[in-house]
Amino acid sequence: MKSHLLAISLSSLVLAAGEVNASQLQSWYFDSNQNQLHLTTTSEVQPKAFVLENPSRLVIDLPETDLNSDTVKKSFGNAVKEIRIGEPDRKTTRFVVELAPGYHIAARNLSIKGDSRTHWIVKFNSFDKQNSNMNGENREDITIQPTDSSTFAGVVNLGQEMSGISSQIRGLLASYKSLNPGIFFLDLQTGNYIDINGEKRFAAASTIKFPLLVALFQEIDAGRIKLTDKLVMRRDLKVGESGTMQYKPIGTKFSVLETATLMMIISDNTATNMVLDRLGGTTKVNQRFRNWGLPNTAVRNQLPDIAGKNTTSSKDLVRLAALVHNNRLLSSNSRNQVLGIMRRVKTNTLLPAGIGKGATIAHKTGTLRFIIGDAGIIDMPNGKSYLAGVLVQRPNHDPRAGAFVREVSRRVYNYLQKNTVSDGSAVINRDR
Repeated sequence: MKSHLLAISLSSLVLAAGEVNASQLQSWYFDSNQNQLHLTTTSEVQPKAFVLENPSRLVIDLPETDLNSDTVKKSFGNAVKEIRIGEPDRKTTRFVVELAPGYHIAARNLSIKGDSRTHWIVKFNSFDKQNSNMNGENREDITIQPTDSSTFAGVVNLGQEMSGISSQIRGLLASYKSLNPGIFFLDLQTGNYIDINGEKRFAAASTIKFPLLVALFQEIDAGRIKLTDKLVMRRDLKVGESGTMQYKPIGTKFSVLETATLMMIISDNTATNMVLDRLGGTTKVNQRFRNWGLPNTAVRNQLPDIAGKNTTSSKDLVRLAALVHNNRLLSSNSRNQVLGIMRRVKTNTLLPAGIGKGATIAHKTGTLRFIIGDAGIIDMPNGKSYLAGVLVQRPNHDPRAGAFVREVSRRVYNYLQKNTVSDGSAVINRDR
């Protein structure tokens, strides 16, 4: 079945006055290769769903969720004919997934489950042929599976929100009203976290190179690529804006290791395009990102992505960091090589500027005129480790965005250091 991957972001919409307590539909996409619909909201919701006949269609309601948009309608091929989004009342956003003629979906062949209280996955496990004897508008309610919110990315047991430092950061935002941030931090020992617009989708800038690096090393683990393989710099891959490869002649060959290293440590755009090309292009890498459980991460353009069409979220970047840290995506050897490369990133003016002496960080930054970001894994001298992801949309080249990221990094580091004691055998976080 031909894959149609749709990603529509509604995250820039502003809550209407008087409705600040409502959730919003932040983003959605339908992947017909896996027959999955992903829904992301800005705050906790509990969907309701049912199946109707004549025509066969699935209805999903998101209570207390604002669409803040005109009705959306998108056509597809194959079994799913179209998806419509609207508001049956002022407090509900409704998805209607209509099947093509000749197809039927039964509740038993559907599963709806959240991997968090703000991200829901609707999976069509199979389709049936339409029964011509079906009459009337029969309704079949669907049981929503409990949200697996006890773990993050399936690998870290979640604790509770670090309310003290979260309040500090929200207060800090009052001094940076022109900035629009997405922030997610996760303490790996306690599972306690900071989540401020964590699922919000932003232009990824060069942070997209982090998942590309992991995808490359997965191929190395699979034996389909070797670090010593040579990649040829073609004219269609050679670009400017960042890096040194652009000054080499067309046809120059680089090893996979050298290319991957330059992609990360000096954010070389030509190197990135060569890695993306070697991985098979955007469709293949995006499918891999979906398989990892990164709902907001996608590559649509080669680098440099001046228009900001490549996307991610702070929570996706931390999800990926959690999977890498816990050896869920890579062999131990590849994991160590990935982290070793990321510890050599030259730009240290964002998250690294806020961590204390003796701490180390494996990270990747990203910068466009309207956004900056940084994400990585921080190891503190006391043995504690935590994950960080920050993306900040800003006015054109506004330097205050960098100052904000540095201050957030500093406050989180100091908070975790202050609220951590060692009992000689374990690291315990005391979050009051």
